[in-house]
Amino acid sequence: MIIEWVPYNNLQNIEYLTKGGISEIYTAVWIDGRYEEWDSKEQKLIRYGRQEVILKGLENVENANQRWFEEAESHLKISNKWPQIVQCFGLTQNPSNGNYMLVIDRADIDLRKYLQETQNQLSWKERIKIAHDITLALSIIHSESAIHRDLHSGNILYSKLNQRWYISDLGFCGPADKLTDSIYGNLPYIAPEVISGKNTTKKADIYSIGMLMWEISSGQPPFSYYENDYNLALNIINGMRPKVISGTPLKYENLMKQCWDADPSNRPDIDTLFDGIYSLLQYYQNISNEILQQETNNNLENNKIINNSMSKHINSTLFTSKIHKFKNLPEPKNAIEGMSRKFSKVFKKLNIKSNNDIQINYGKEIVEQQQIRQYNFNIDDEDETYDYKNFHSEEDNVFEIPDGKII
Repeated sequence: MIIEWVPYNNLQNIEYLTKGGISEIYTAVWIDGRYEEWDSKEQKLIRYGRQEVILKGLENVENANQRWFEEAESHLKISNKWPQIVQCFGLTQNPSNGNYMLVIDRADIDLRKYLQETQNQLSWKERIKIAHDITLALSIIHSESAIHRDLHSGNILYSKLNQRWYISDLGFCGPADKLTDSIYGNLPYIAPEVISGKNTTKKADIYSIGMLMWEISSGQPPFSYYENDYNLALNIINGMRPKVISGTPLKYENLMKQCWDADPSNRPDIDTLFDGIYSLLQYYQNISNEILQQETNNNLENNKIINNSMSKHINSTLFTSKIHKFKNLPEPKNAIEGMSRKFSKVFKKLNIKSNNDIQINYGKEIVEQQQIRQYNFNIDDEDETYDYKNFHSEEDNVFEIPDGKII
C-alpha cells in the first residue's frame, strides 16, 4: 500500500464531524480515491474513484522530534500492511491554516456508540466476536513490535461491509510535542503503571483490552460517572476495577481480570489472550441457535436495568483522550494488597486473634468479605469493586452447559 500526499483540492464536501481527543475530525470525499490495483497493460496504478474518508488533524507536527516521525512512519506502514488495522492513505494540508491532516479510511460506527445502541440485542456469541476481532488486530500490532498506547472504544471501528472490527489511530495518539513527564490517553483505559509515571509497554495495551472487555459485557464505558480525573487515577492505582456484570461467562471473566491486574507481569501477552478468546468463540459457535436465543432473552431485562442505571451518570468529558499530568502517586497495587493492611488494623482494634493457618488455608476470602461488609472502605457495591485475585480452581475454567444454561 502506498502512503501518499493528497492535495487538499482533491478533497470535497469537507464537514466537521467531532473532536477526537485534541484533534478535530472531518468527513470528506476524496475525488480520485486510493490506489486500487495495478494495470499491467497500461503499466500504471488504477485508482478506486470517489471515496468517503476521514480527515484527522495532527497537532504541533512542526515541533515533533525525529523519533516521532520515525514512529509515525512505521505505524503508517503497519496500518497499510494488515487489513485488521484501519488504513491511513496519506497526508494532506489545510491551506487556510497550514495544519497537517491524516487521510483515513472511513468506517461505519465506533464501538462505544455501537454498544449503546445494540447492547440489549447482543448475545454473548456476538460480544465475544467483537473481543476476538480486537485482540486479533492487537496481536498484529504487537507482532510488529509496536504499541498502540491509546486503546479505547472510540477508536475501535466497525465496517458493515466486511462485518469486522478494526483498531484505528495507530501511532498518532496525542500531540507530537507531548512533554515527557505527562501521559496522553483516555483515563479509564490507561494502565495504572502508566498513570503512576512508568513507561508504556505492550502490557499497558493488554490492560486497555481488559477495560474494553468489560465495556463489551456491560454496554457502557468503565467508570462512567467520575467527575474528577485525579480521584479516578488514584482509585485505579489503588486497585479499583469495574464490577463484573452478572451473567458474564466465567472464562471471559477470568481473562478480563488477568488483563486488568495491577502487576503487568501477571497480565497475559496478546497471543495467550487471543487464544483464550478464540477458544471461547469456538465454544459459542458450536451452541445451537435455540440456546443462544434463550440466553439473549434471559439477559435482555438485566441489560436494560444496567444500561438505565449507568447512562444517568455518564460523564462525556471523561471519555476523551487528552494530556494528563499526575504527581506523587503511589505504586499500583491490586486491591487485595491494600485491603489486607486495612484488615490487620481492624483486627487489632477489635482485639481479634486469628490463627494464621486457618486464615490462609480455610477462610481468608470469607473473613475478608465479611469485614468489607462490616466496614465501609469507600467501596460502592453498585458501581465498582476492589478486584480480588482469581480464586477459581482450574476445574472452574471448563466450559459446561448445566440444564441447558450457558455459563
